[in-house]
Amino acid sequence: MSNEHYAIEMLNITKRFPGIVANDNITLQLKTVEIHALLGENGAGKSTLMSVLFGLYQPEEGIIKKDGVEVAIRNPNDANALHIGMVHQHFKLVECFSVLDNIILGIEPTHMGFLQKEEAREKVLALSEKYGLHVDPDALIEDITVGMQQRTEILKMLYRDNEILIFDEPTAVLTPQEIDELMEIMRGLAREGKSILFISHKLNEIMSVADRCTVLRKGKYVGTVNVADTTKEELSRMMVGRDVEFVVHKDPAKPTDVVLNVEHMTVASKMHSNNAVKDVSFQVRRGEIVCIAGIDGNGQTELVYGISGLEPLKGGKLELCGNDITKAPIRKRSTSGMSHIPEDRHKHGLVLDYTLENNLVLQRYFEPEFTNKGGFLRKGNIRAYAERLIEQYDVRSGQGPITIARSMSGGNQQKAIVAREIDKDPALLIAVQPTRGLDVGAIEYIHKQIVAHRDAGNGVLLVSLELDEVMSLADRILVMYEGEIVGELDPKQTTVEELGLYMAGAKRMEVQ
Repeated sequence: MSNEHYAIEMLNITKRFPGIVANDNITLQLKTVEIHALLGENGAGKSTLMSVLFGLYQPEEGIIKKDGVEVAIRNPNDANALHIGMVHQHFKLVECFSVLDNIILGIEPTHMGFLQKEEAREKVLALSEKYGLHVDPDALIEDITVGMQQRTEILKMLYRDNEILIFDEPTAVLTPQEIDELMEIMRGLAREGKSILFISHKLNEIMSVADRCTVLRKGKYVGTVNVADTTKEELSRMMVGRDVEFVVHKDPAKPTDVVLNVEHMTVASKMHSNNAVKDVSFQVRRGEIVCIAGIDGNGQTELVYGISGLEPLKGGKLELCGNDITKAPIRKRSTSGMSHIPEDRHKHGLVLDYTLENNLVLQRYFEPEFTNKGGFLRKGNIRAYAERLIEQYDVRSGQGPITIARSMSGGNQQKAIVAREIDKDPALLIAVQPTRGLDVGAIEYIHKQIVAHRDAGNGVLLVSLELDEVMSLADRILVMYEGEIVGELDPKQTTVEELGLYMAGAKRMEVQ
């Protein structure tokens, strides 16, 4: 069918980086008004390919056509001029600016040199109404949830009248409810005549929203399929090259001593005058995985900040392995047996301009294994340690231990953090969204590691917005709503629907 109309054609694209061919002769064709998914493991080259289309990278080989005509995209301004917009996996927003200022940044409407914000605001409000993207234009980015930040990014594209919309892992940071809303928004955008490229490795989402799906594996093109004619299993085989288990196998928990005791914990909110965490008490025992479930923005972040020491408590008491750590500094908590896989891997997980090996010893470099008596780093030991973790957790990077963390794919940055935190063998592992942005193969591996950590007699406090993850990993579920724990559920005795009611605040039980 040569008469197919393609909005975008990327033909024989090759892009190389030091030590790696990120895209190896890839062809991708996007039809007009279709939702086309791009599927692949972490580091398969999906984001690189889209960055080429958006003008962030120049390919060594290959051409790009728009509506059948070859185009040169030297930078994102060229892409915008061709009406191509992109929502990046890690949002490109100015934290201290308002939503409105971020949306109009770079194309501010002016009259005689003065900023005309009113008409911009009206256009933004009209767009948000039309596409169901409700945001507060005056809120500061640093004060809003990631779901709202993402809507801001989408409005940024629509404000620029983009026709080709690229979503890079758009659901990695969203709650189940927000994901459903986003899927609806994407369908609505397609109905309005937009053509969408949607990078994902969540098979359910691709099955529910995409028309066609192109699969990449290790930088090479595997194939393009009609979603209606395929299955989840088939897609995961194309993506990983083997069968993947979607179920977590674990024995019943055998909880023993209390490892974390939280009593009447209160944490102030940065956004509002009321508290983010209100008088919360619970315990985590060795040999169990306790999961905090809830819709994003109900105090989970502040709860974890309080326990891990990133925020001071306003009231209450914390005990780790029987010792009072209410006012302990972060390093003390870390050396006393606490590990933390943070929610924001760039802000709290990695030093992006350090090498991978230095990131892997961030919290342990002062130990005798890594620093000698004279205070000098034992570089050979650090290298050997890093190589072991890279091997064990399949962390893929162009130059191994000396790769700069910033240059790695998001999923591999995540694997590095998980490796570092679990390998400390902590009595308490706090894991916030541990598999965010990971592909099915990596999720399967990390779930096994978390269960193994529990089975070795440690406690796990899991905070997750993925309901499948909550149901399959948790031994006990605590639901947070508006800063309080409103329910304690047994995953074996409850349903996703019931869990959803508690999360939405429609149901609550008096928790002891």
